[in-house]
Amino acid sequence: MRTSTVAAGVARELSDAINRGVYPPGSRLPGERQLADQLHVSRSTLRAALGDLEGEGRIARSPQRGWFVPSPTVGEPPSTLQSFTEMARLRGLTATAAVLERAPRSATIDEAEKLAMPPGGEVLVLVRLRGMNSTPICVDTNVIPMTIGAPLLNSDLTDRSLYEALEELCSVSVYRSAYSVQADAASAETAALLTIPTGNPVLIGREVAYDRAGTPILLGYNTYRGDAYRFEADLFRSV
Repeated sequence: MRTSTVAAGVARELSDAINRGVYPPGSRLPGERQLADQLHVSRSTLRAALGDLEGEGRIARSPQRGWFVPSPTVGEPPSTLQSFTEMARLRGLTATAAVLERAPRSATIDEAEKLAMPPGGEVLVLVRLRGMNSTPICVDTNVIPMTIGAPLLNSDLTDRSLYEALEELCSVSVYRSAYSVQADAASAETAALLTIPTGNPVLIGREVAYDRAGTPILLGYNTYRGDAYRFEADLFRSV
């Protein structure tokens, strides 16, 4: 009984250290012998505490790396459209967003075609760094027709859901998204933003989002850390 009580206290202490950033997402915990010495407990008690934290999803075990703190993972359930903020909330995490770029410009021919607008029409380009619990997850680029997105030009979009901002400020709602995902390697610029080594795997998500009437609302180009995004889909065989 005493061992389980001590193990529970050790688990709480380690969990608090993770919350305070002593062991940030993606980092490796000290070896078991060193950690047991630091916490003044036996290795068997430490292992019980680590097992409890593993069961809660706070840490994970790897034969090569030992114990480490996993990075937050996002991804919509199959056939379900969710905003980044909604994905974070469902995981009990806090979504963050820092505006990197926000400016009007003329649409390219490809953008105008996908957005069903005249070539050269004005669009708003919005680039934000999205994160969960302060961990960078995604560089989020959106191209929105200025006829829709003008209210976003001077609005505070820090730590705000774009879908919610579109609904509240622009009176449009995203109903459907045509989405594709492709693997790539992180450029030096993207790697610096996502705090990963240059060349590390990233997932590129491209989307065209529509309202309920089928009108295109925005183009999205999202670059996710490869260890932080999971894509799910329901697939059916054609008969």
